[in-house]
Amino acid sequence: MRRRYVAVGMTLMLGLATPKVGVGQSPRAPTSPRFADSLTASDTPEAHRADSVSYEVDPFAAVVPFGPGERLEYNVKLGIFNAGEAHMEVLGIDSVRGEPTYHIDVAMRGGLLFGALKLNSRFESWLDTRLIISRRYISDESYTGYSSYRSFELYPDEMYWHQTDEDVIGDLPSALPLDDMAFIYFVRSLPLEVGQTRQYSNYFKEEGNPVTIEVLRRDVRETAAGTFNTIVVRPTIMTDGLFKDGGEAELHFTDDENRYLVYMRVGMPVVGSITLHLENIVPGTPIHPGAAAW
Repeated sequence: MRRRYVAVGMTLMLGLATPKVGVGQSPRAPTSPRFADSLTASDTPEAHRADSVSYEVDPFAAVVPFGPGERLEYNVKLGIFNAGEAHMEVLGIDSVRGEPTYHIDVAMRGGLLFGALKLNSRFESWLDTRLIISRRYISDESYTGYSSYRSFELYPDEMYWHQTDEDVIGDLPSALPLDDMAFIYFVRSLPLEVGQTRQYSNYFKEEGNPVTIEVLRRDVRETAAGTFNTIVVRPTIMTDGLFKDGGEAELHFTDDENRYLVYMRVGMPVVGSITLHLENIVPGTPIHPGAAAW
C-alpha cells in the first residue's frame, strides 16, 4: 500500500489567519548576503553536504517524501539544445529563530550561443520540518538582460514578511505561508489524483494568491536517470515568477511514494521556456521515525 504523507495541519488550516501583532513589536532579521554571480568551489552544494552526518529523529516532524541529503540533478535544455545543469537538494536541517527547517537549495546555470545567452539562478528556501511552511526565502536570478535578487524573512506567528534587501515589510495572508520553491516540496506531500484542481491562499505575498494546483494527467518520461511513470501537475502562482499565470508550467513527479521531480518546464524572462530533465537521484534520509528510508 502506498505510504500516505501528511503535512501537519496543512489541508485543514490553509488560509486561516491568526491575530496580528504590530510589526514594530517583532525584531527584524539581518539582511542575507547576496549570492556570488557563479558558484565557487566553496559555495557549491557539495561543499555543504556531509553524507556521513546522521540527523536526529524528530517524532514531531511531518511525514514527507524527502529528507536531508536528497539531491536531484538535471540537464537544462532550451528547446532541443543542451543549455546547462541544475539541481534540487535538501542540504540539511537548519534552525531559523529556533525552529527546525529543511534547508532547500535549487540552482540552474548554463548558457548558449558562445555565452550570448546566460542563465545563472539560485533559490534557497527554509521549510519548517513540522508544519511545512516557509520561514526564509532567497532568490537570486540572472539571465541575459535580466537580474533580480530578493531576500525574505517570514514571521508566521506575527503574520508579516520582511524583504531584507530592500527593507520592505508586508502582511502574510496566511499563518502557513509558502514560497515558490517550498510549493514544489509541499506538492510532493499531497495525494495527487488526475483531474483534481486545488486552490490555496497561502503564497506568502497576497498578490500571488490564489495558487492553483492542477493535476493534468499521467505520463511516462524517459530520462538519463531511467524511465518513470509520472503524474503531471501545473502550478500557477499569480506573480511574474517561475510559475506565473499563463506560463504553462508543468511538473512531472514520479507516480510513487517518492514523488521525485523527473521533468519540469517553466517560462523564463528573455530566454523563453526551459526544461529540466532528471539525470541522477541521491536519496535522502527521513527524520520522522515513521518514515522508512527509500
